[in-house]
Amino acid sequence: MSNKTDIVQAEKRAIELKRLLGKYDQQYYIKDSPSVDDAVYDGLKSELKKIENQYPELITTDSPTQRVVGEVSSGFKSVRHQTRMISLNDVFSVQDIDDWIKRITKLVPGSSDLEYFADVKKDGLACSLIYQDGVLVQAVTRGDGTSGEDVTSNVRTIRSVPLRLNVVQDRDQGLAEGRLEIRGEIVMRIADFKELNEQRAKQGLSLYANPRNTAAGTIRQLDSSLVAKRKLLFLAYDILDNADQSIATHAGVYSLLPELGFQGAEYAQKLKSVEDIHSYINKWLKKRTELDYNIDGLVIKVNDRKLYQELGIVGKTPRGAIAYKFPAEQATTTVKDIFVSIGRTGSATPVAILEPVVVDGSTVQMATLHNEGEVARKDIRVGDTVVIRKAGDIIPEVIKPVIELRPKTSKPFKMPSDCPDCGTKLVKIKQEDAAWRCPNDKCPARTQRHIEHFASKAALDIEGLGEKNVEVLLNNGLIADQADIYSLDKADLLKLDRFAETSATKLIKAINDKKQPTLPKFIFGLGIRHVGIQTAIDLANYFSSLEKLAKAELDELSAIDGVGVVVAESIVAWFSSPGNQKLLAKFKSQSVWPKDQSQSSGPLSGKRFVITGSLEHMSRTLAADKIRAKGGIFQSSLGKDTDYLVVGQKVGATKLAKAKEYGTQQLSEKQLLELIS
Repeated sequence: MSNKTDIVQAEKRAIELKRLLGKYDQQYYIKDSPSVDDAVYDGLKSELKKIENQYPELITTDSPTQRVVGEVSSGFKSVRHQTRMISLNDVFSVQDIDDWIKRITKLVPGSSDLEYFADVKKDGLACSLIYQDGVLVQAVTRGDGTSGEDVTSNVRTIRSVPLRLNVVQDRDQGLAEGRLEIRGEIVMRIADFKELNEQRAKQGLSLYANPRNTAAGTIRQLDSSLVAKRKLLFLAYDILDNADQSIATHAGVYSLLPELGFQGAEYAQKLKSVEDIHSYINKWLKKRTELDYNIDGLVIKVNDRKLYQELGIVGKTPRGAIAYKFPAEQATTTVKDIFVSIGRTGSATPVAILEPVVVDGSTVQMATLHNEGEVARKDIRVGDTVVIRKAGDIIPEVIKPVIELRPKTSKPFKMPSDCPDCGTKLVKIKQEDAAWRCPNDKCPARTQRHIEHFASKAALDIEGLGEKNVEVLLNNGLIADQADIYSLDKADLLKLDRFAETSATKLIKAINDKKQPTLPKFIFGLGIRHVGIQTAIDLANYFSSLEKLAKAELDELSAIDGVGVVVAESIVAWFSSPGNQKLLAKFKSQSVWPKDQSQSSGPLSGKRFVITGSLEHMSRTLAADKIRAKGGIFQSSLGKDTDYLVVGQKVGATKLAKAKEYGTQQLSEKQLLELIS
């Protein structure tokens, strides 16, 4: 049972959320000038729903959760829909869909073999087209679901809207006779949107935010000649006929739409089981960026239209359909605390501890704030509601706070003057440095990060030597640096609660297997500042052995392509350090030393690769290793010199657009496997 304080706090938060969401609705639907991304709006609305579900007494008629969004603008004649244009209930996981199916099957006796129908959810402006005896007489936006705006003159300019329907032969019902209503989405193709923004940039005008908002704003223009200049597209998804739903299934509707003269039915599919629904979702999670217009999810319905109607409506949404929203790369959550993490090079990075939230399909509890300057510039504080972003394998970051929801008690973040792990005063090596650093080479946090880095997949790839195990080994005095891991034995590990016979045996074997690593892996594993994996490869190819690299002078190093003065100085400083010289001597005493690099080329010699998205058959690190083994170069970011962009799953549109702009050849994972096998 909730106490009074919890309810008061929940009510206060609900009031703030309703006020802010109402403001966003006005900006989006009335002024055609949205100030936040959809993911931000959805995140705040989802939080409000959770509060209302927990405390139903806080639900009010003015809540954004209690109405279909939108209202009629004063610029157009208001038209009442003959049949309401309702919204669908949004869900964000496969589990939500499974729960929806369970609810449906409980309501319908003997429905274990129900058939479903699914389509991509077009990201546009919902619109209803009214035909009388086959001729277009009116076009009305969804508006608030009950009434919309008469935008007939503007919609008539859209070439994909038939002004007269095709005659459908061999039908019992005369679909082209009497009143017929076609519902669909008005969208703008991605290429046309880009072209429009390029024209506006040349004219010195502000750029539009996204294709959906641009399509909606265009349709609400009072000058139809301007609408005609923009290449909008109408994609149909439903027919309301004058014979009282005489079309038996949603699949039947979609088969008729092309015959009548409409687009939009290309990607729909009948689904006969829960497994089919899961497969359909997985397919479109991979293919969602392949279309020439934006989609933001999938619509799944009970295929039988009569049953769909009988299931009825709950509040403002039908029971017989659901909208699965693709995992967002952005979300909103609250900052519980901010702490400073010390990296292996001593960099002091502010990190936000977050209220757990699902972003891009995974739960996020922490996000980097980069450095003191970034925290100040974005003005991120403990207690803030924030927008966070995560795409693919990228570490989550906080984009900005939602200032309107900031607690009055919040205070700006203050960077500590001392290292939180060893107490050493933090410094900036150079005045222009953005990051503060702990200069203490013996700092416990730096030592731990060095060992974790040395054992990581990109370096020596010692399985079982992750963060928790390294921490336990350090805390128990079994290791003090990277070389010490090779002095561990099974008896040492078995004294610790974290290890049993099998896990101890596996770890000792994994360590011993990496006593003679490749030269690039070992160089990278040493953790020399500014030396990434590609630089380590370049150094290994040039010097062939660690002994030669250790003796290299500044001029020789800086002359190597891809190294430069800053990196060269860092390498010389590392090998000149007495502490690092002792570390290398300790490695030798443990019979640990990298193999000399053999000068060899391969079929991919000189070819540069970038991977975007996640791969199904191998990790990104393994793929990079295989590319390099064939003589190729693996890059972390796409540039004009990149030869191939390997496209995996959950891919964002940015890299694909860049690849198209640069003329970079795109490869599927299958094509990559053929090249590196």
